[in-house]
Amino acid sequence: MDEKEPVDHEDPPTTDVWSTADQHAACRGLKVQPGESLHDTMKENEKYHVTSDQEKGVHIINIKAIEDIGYIQPDTLLLNSLGADQDSACKHGLCFRDGQRKVDYILAYTYKKSSGSRTPSRKSLHSNSLHMSRNSKDGHHLPGGTGDVEFAETEPKMDYHEDDKRFRREEYEGNLMETGLELEKDDETKMHGVGFVKIHAPWNVLCREAEFMKLKMPTKKVYHLNQNQGLMQKLGSVLQKITEPIQPKVASHRPHTVKHLSYPFSREKQHMFDMSDKESFFDSKTRSSIVYEILKRTTCTKAKYSMGITSLLANGVYSAAYPLHDGAFNCYVLSRFTFQLLCDEWASYGVFYKYQPVDLVRKYFGEKIALYFAWLGVYTQMLIPASIVGIIVFLYGCATVDEDIPSMEMCDQRNNLTMCPLCDKTCNYWKISSACATARASHLFDNPATVFFSVFMALWAATFMEHWKRRQMRLNYRWDLTGFEEEEVSTKDHPRAEYEAKVLQKSLKKERRCKETEKEKLTWRDRVPAYVTNMVSIVFMIGLTFAIVFGVIVYRVSTAAALAMSSNPSARANVRVTVTATAVIINLVVILILDEVYGCIARWLTQIEVPKTDKTFEERLIFKAFLLKFVNAYTPIFYVAFFKGRFVGRPGDYVYIFGSFRMEECAPGGCLMELCIQLSIIMLGKQLIQNNLFEIGIPKLKKLIRYLKSRRQTYMDHEEHMKRKQRYELDYDLEPFAGLTPEYMEMIIQFGFVTLFVASFPLAPLFALLNNIIEIRLDAKKFVTELRRPVAVRAKDIGIWYNILRGIGKLSVIINAFVISFTSDFIPRLVYLYMYSPDGTMHGFLNNTLAYFNVSDFKPGTAPNIDQDIGYPVEICRYKDYREAPWSENKYDITKEFWAVLAARLAFVIVFQNLVMFMSDFVDWIIPDIPKDISEQIHREKVLMVEVFLKEEQGKLQMLETWKEHHDKKKVENCNNQSPSRSRCNTGSTTSAYSHRVDV
Repeated sequence: MDEKEPVDHEDPPTTDVWSTADQHAACRGLKVQPGESLHDTMKENEKYHVTSDQEKGVHIINIKAIEDIGYIQPDTLLLNSLGADQDSACKHGLCFRDGQRKVDYILAYTYKKSSGSRTPSRKSLHSNSLHMSRNSKDGHHLPGGTGDVEFAETEPKMDYHEDDKRFRREEYEGNLMETGLELEKDDETKMHGVGFVKIHAPWNVLCREAEFMKLKMPTKKVYHLNQNQGLMQKLGSVLQKITEPIQPKVASHRPHTVKHLSYPFSREKQHMFDMSDKESFFDSKTRSSIVYEILKRTTCTKAKYSMGITSLLANGVYSAAYPLHDGAFNCYVLSRFTFQLLCDEWASYGVFYKYQPVDLVRKYFGEKIALYFAWLGVYTQMLIPASIVGIIVFLYGCATVDEDIPSMEMCDQRNNLTMCPLCDKTCNYWKISSACATARASHLFDNPATVFFSVFMALWAATFMEHWKRRQMRLNYRWDLTGFEEEEVSTKDHPRAEYEAKVLQKSLKKERRCKETEKEKLTWRDRVPAYVTNMVSIVFMIGLTFAIVFGVIVYRVSTAAALAMSSNPSARANVRVTVTATAVIINLVVILILDEVYGCIARWLTQIEVPKTDKTFEERLIFKAFLLKFVNAYTPIFYVAFFKGRFVGRPGDYVYIFGSFRMEECAPGGCLMELCIQLSIIMLGKQLIQNNLFEIGIPKLKKLIRYLKSRRQTYMDHEEHMKRKQRYELDYDLEPFAGLTPEYMEMIIQFGFVTLFVASFPLAPLFALLNNIIEIRLDAKKFVTELRRPVAVRAKDIGIWYNILRGIGKLSVIINAFVISFTSDFIPRLVYLYMYSPDGTMHGFLNNTLAYFNVSDFKPGTAPNIDQDIGYPVEICRYKDYREAPWSENKYDITKEFWAVLAARLAFVIVFQNLVMFMSDFVDWIIPDIPKDISEQIHREKVLMVEVFLKEEQGKLQMLETWKEHHDKKKVENCNNQSPSRSRCNTGSTTSAYSHRVDV
């Protein structure tokens, strides 16, 4: 269906019957009276009083009433509702009532309805507005008069605040119409007290704004892409056949052999662009982004305060502004097909094994959202080899657990090693063989293959970053974003509504004092209170996180002591398992709660800073939220990895937290197993509860609440309740799009779990892979069905998130080096094997790591009260440390072996870090950021574009020369026929040719 241009008539007939132009204007939502021209009707009729100096100090956000500002009622209403008989042509609200002009954007607003009177019908409203238009030419109406379509005729009371909002809307909508947009209002909807303004951008507006925004559009010039030849071509065809079942059934994933040459749109060069299909030349996401740019720069002005769409939304003049989802029905078949493909081939759990149709996502949602899903797809794809290697490492640990000599010695019942009690007085001595299960489980994650896996994951992170850069470059080339840097600056520097309001407040205060009118801006002095608040708040919240971790430590110590005194033998036997499991669950619950709290606090802290642009606001919000959530998620894990069991002291000289509670000790097999439990439960809990359950449950719960509320409000009006909801009403019920920060944040935190402590949990990539397979479809379904359609935003990269990823990748090398060195027993085993083993094997390693203690050296009141469970009197107990025996001269002093192990650990950290960093940088250097074929194609495009313009200029010159020769020849012939005036003819010919050449 072709898009119809607005019809303009200079002299419409002055009869009582509407002309064709008037009917078209009515279809567009304009009110044209018989005898009036469409041009006259579209004039701006609103005028405003100049406010006095006392009135200029009115509060910006909470404007109280009309008399505070000085409004004059507009002469006519700009928009009106049409008859209900045209509803059949509206395609479920996706088009205007003429059924042809597509709704590109929606402005929604709320207004109060009188509870004592029913809403007038659309037909009566139409006649009332026409009557008002005829009788208000020479006079002014009071606010809330009979011409107000948002109020019932019999409303007994006037609300000046509502009238203020209504006048702002009418002025703003009039200004929008002056820009060329076409509007249609619908006040009588199924939703109680909610009105909608439908906006359509005609062809001339789209062309004008596309040129202003420098949108790259496909030209008629088509060139063939370079194809692989020989062996690479055969391999490509084989790979294509293999991956055919996992490719989405969309045209964008078929191999392309040709590509349109793209160039920034220009109205002067429309003949260059491919307009074979005029309807789809500007797709729905381009149209909505163009309208949004107009909405942002269009303002309504009252006194000195200029309000754009962001300020109008912030002040409640409009309740929402959004483009429409295409839905199952649309004015354009192509858009319906796109939406249906997204539902079937992307936002469905049944296609979890397929690649994403990223080009289709970009076509519908824009580049910024498409880049997020492309990055998520690359990340998930790269997790497959990491998961395979992690499984192999885990299986290696399972296969060699029976051959591990230290764990076999620990499980040997013949080793009658009596261990010192784990707490004072109430805890008894225990045998080392009781920790057999812990030792065997620790070997699954603490084995020589763990070191290899840590190196592998560091290189994996570097390879992933390089692979994403290359993938990103291919997408930039395919989406014509290769020259986007200059455009990006110009499209993102719109001041935020809060910034404009703050600047206006500052200028008004200064004007009262010194009567200056120069333009103000916020300086660092204005933001000092916000910066101080930010710093204090962040330090306080980080301290709160540390305090909660300390509280969990106290819980672990006190619970362990309480269970040790229990009369239940099973409780005493499973003290360590019970304490560890419950403490990790407490940590998980606290992390989930604080994550939500910190997210809100980070947004509030960013808002009080009043950043100027949305880009600055987003970057500052990301930094604060990431810092707080990173500390919140990883602090408990850092404690177990690097602090637990490090400062416990020794028997007879323990370190106490307070009172009689001792610092925690690691299990005989080390803290690595407990670190694995901590990491796995927090990672899986966050993914299952926060990322999936919250994302599914909370939006559906909100949707249900809104549905029940809407049903209760419309229950009393059976006429409204029985109407079918339009597309814009359904979209109004959806959740507004809040940005990609939460989506990126959960994936970045997961990336940290996968890379930072992967030495302790090789299965982390596998669980991340399984989660992301679901996460992709979950996010896709949320974007298609649960959220309002976001405005398409152009972007060529993922922004600050890339730098965060690189930082986590570098940090993971250091953390894994310390985990292997200080948390696992890898280094002590190597030192024993090569320096202290009598036979060159690991036999005797367990005994070598346990020191001796004479029970007579216990401090008074700290020795165990009972020892019946052991069955024999205890004189010497063992504990894990490198210390001198009680019978030596320097008893309980640190041995030389401790310093040898410490030196080896530090040496390993240095060697591991530098070696892996060098290998990562080598991978970064050896893999080019831009694929060779893409760089060649970009260069080829530039050459072709130069050729196109040269040919066009040559064609113009040839046409000019041809015309000049023809014109001169004709003049000469005329002069030959009139010989007496030949000289004058020659002069005239030259002058005429010159003037015409200048015109051309």
